[in-house]
Amino acid sequence: MVNDDKCRLVTILAMGGVGKTTLAKKLAQEVDGEFDYIIWRSLREAPTVEKIIADVVRFLSQQQEVDLPESLGDKITRLIHYLNTSRCLLILDNGESILQSGASTGCYLQGYAGYGELFRNVGESQHQSCLLLTSREQFPEVRRFAGESLPVRVWELAGLESASEILTARGISGSAEDIKDLVKHYHGNPLALQIVPATIKKLFNGNIRAFLNSGTTVFDDIDDLLTQQFQRLSKPEQSVMYWLAIHRQPVWESDLIEDVLGLSPKDIRSALNSLSRRCLIQSTHDGVTLQNVVMEYISEILIRKVIHELESCELDILKTHAIIQASAPDFIRENQTQMLLKPVVEYLCKNQTQKVIERKFRLIVEKLRTEQLETPVGYAGGNLINLLIQLQVNLTGYDFSRLPISQAYLQGVELPQVNFSDCSFDKTVFSQSLGSIFSVTFSPDQKLLATGGMDGQIRLWNVTDGTQIVAWQGHDDWIRCVAFSPDGKLIASCGNDHTVRIWDSQTTKCLKILRGHTDWVWSVYFVLGKRLIISASSDRTAKVWSLDLGVCVYTFHEPDREVWSFAFSNDGKTLATGGADSVKLWNVWTNQCMKTFDESSTRVRTLAFSPDCKTLVGSSDNQSITAWDVKTGKCLRSIKTAPTGAIWAVKFSSDGKTVMSCGTDKIQLWNLENGEPQITLHEPHHRIRSLAYSPDQKMIAVGSDDQLVRLWDTQTGKPIRTLQGYSNRIWTVAVNPIPNNNVETLYITSPHIASPHIPSPDIASILASGSDDGKIRLWNPATGECFDILTGLKPR
Repeated sequence: MVNDDKCRLVTILAMGGVGKTTLAKKLAQEVDGEFDYIIWRSLREAPTVEKIIADVVRFLSQQQEVDLPESLGDKITRLIHYLNTSRCLLILDNGESILQSGASTGCYLQGYAGYGELFRNVGESQHQSCLLLTSREQFPEVRRFAGESLPVRVWELAGLESASEILTARGISGSAEDIKDLVKHYHGNPLALQIVPATIKKLFNGNIRAFLNSGTTVFDDIDDLLTQQFQRLSKPEQSVMYWLAIHRQPVWESDLIEDVLGLSPKDIRSALNSLSRRCLIQSTHDGVTLQNVVMEYISEILIRKVIHELESCELDILKTHAIIQASAPDFIRENQTQMLLKPVVEYLCKNQTQKVIERKFRLIVEKLRTEQLETPVGYAGGNLINLLIQLQVNLTGYDFSRLPISQAYLQGVELPQVNFSDCSFDKTVFSQSLGSIFSVTFSPDQKLLATGGMDGQIRLWNVTDGTQIVAWQGHDDWIRCVAFSPDGKLIASCGNDHTVRIWDSQTTKCLKILRGHTDWVWSVYFVLGKRLIISASSDRTAKVWSLDLGVCVYTFHEPDREVWSFAFSNDGKTLATGGADSVKLWNVWTNQCMKTFDESSTRVRTLAFSPDCKTLVGSSDNQSITAWDVKTGKCLRSIKTAPTGAIWAVKFSSDGKTVMSCGTDKIQLWNLENGEPQITLHEPHHRIRSLAYSPDQKMIAVGSDDQLVRLWDTQTGKPIRTLQGYSNRIWTVAVNPIPNNNVETLYITSPHIASPHIPSPDIASILASGSDDGKIRLWNPATGECFDILTGLKPR
């Protein structure tokens, strides 16, 4: 680049500690014979551009030209003359020293803008020399004129991929995997990898893995290095860095625009560009994020600032940044709680009594309620509530009236006599009792998840953020199964009320009620697009329904035995039934039993056909999964699962290569070819009633007896989010006392809802909520149960 490509201006760009100066020195040694002169000047003490030019001209002219012209332009012209007369490598080290701190990257110190003119002229003018800059920050002139095939280049340094020699020289050794993880943790930063070995030897007896598991990997020297860079950032840049540390995973610019308060989208975009030019953020295919060490450092700064604000009762960061995000995926929120919320709480409890802490929090809340009339309080209300919950403070009697409550996580939290009058709620998750979940299913486009269960309600959830979009009373009794039509426009449901019902998934309007079964209806499937529906019931029948006519066109009878499980092939031709000791295959249209598979151990609880209809799998009460060849009836494989009780559901992946099963406390994905589990997901100790594979096979939805629906990432094995509670935007709440057993009733109204629903005075306590979906929900605050939904208003 410097020699072969005859570049005139090159910048070596990287964050501190990566080795820019070392690389520049090594480069100078290697090209020594290619240049007439190599001149090294450090900008650490911020010499003026005039001084640098005078020194270089004096040296290149062999002390002959000492009186330079008055104007800077003429001085630069004389320098270019000598750069063209001789082949010279001019190295200017520590370039960031002539740039401003506390401003966006590329802003020169007052009186130093002449460097920009120098860089522009060196890059644009014809000469045979090269100016090499090293810097932690990009210069605007270099960025403007740089290109891969142009004489102006930017060389962004990545970290080391291997550091075995560095570690070995400092007496540290370990497995290849441990060394690789250590290098990855510090993103190959040579300075960090030179500092860390002393700590690993002293505190961890040379054990790299124990060091990495300790969770503390930022030390004084690294801290000093990062402090130098952090203090140079502008306020918008610091705010974005805090938010990236809060998110703890790659995010898109649009996510930050939604989160960051007080900055315009243009400000955020500018801050991200500036941080990128400072090499402080990383771009990935999933968005931008921080390196591990940088994230740990920023997290520590954030924690210290939060603690200071709580002690001084002067809030700033707590107003503009959410410590945890209630609407984030479960594993992210749990990580935020562990890494950000808990350290704050532990410090408070270590230095103050619970009574003192509570008194201070009440003072802060009261101060916020007063301030809210004059200045926005942003995330402060939600942050204080989350901190109080983490402190295990009894919230009885707290007055949060008139405060905006954002990103508060209230699942499972009791709120007796808490005053939320005139509050607005945003991205706040409340508790709601769903009952046992018997059925979960993804929409064909994977944007929605439909659930049904013990409470008789059908719920649609947004898969992306876990919010409940709509809920309606689908049946008068338990719902056993819900299913989307292939185009996603219809939903079929069935349950203990002996009916099958067809719903418009957009309007939730009931289009048809299909009656004819005389006992519980366990399952329902769409066949041949939206033309036919097949249902199976405990009355030992399966029925084929015409949706066009709304009548049963065929009834299949299994009169000789109790049927515990059903499955239909994708082509709609074959029905599989599981009983106490066998599995039978039936031709739905002729009512003929085609094959019987003996399963003599115990009753078959669940069955599933592969997508190509060639394989049938079933699970039994003896913790086993069996696969049969549909054509031959041969048992292909029997898998013995862990002894965790019955297997309640099995499903094939859309490509037919994987079978997933769920039992009392775990979900497992199996490779049918070798019978080995590919992944095991551990659920709480509740029966898992239902599961569904997303069409792209990246997610699993699980419904269980703990009244929760969980989404799991099949790639990482991590929980994405838990669906429970009301998390649509709620605008305002009001508390009005009703003289009935001294119980207060909460009213929640919305600017999009004409007037609040006024409950009957004989109801002790009702919580009414209005949301952007145009619906008013009535809740029982004592149980957290939604007992009515009022519709008829236009969604926002």
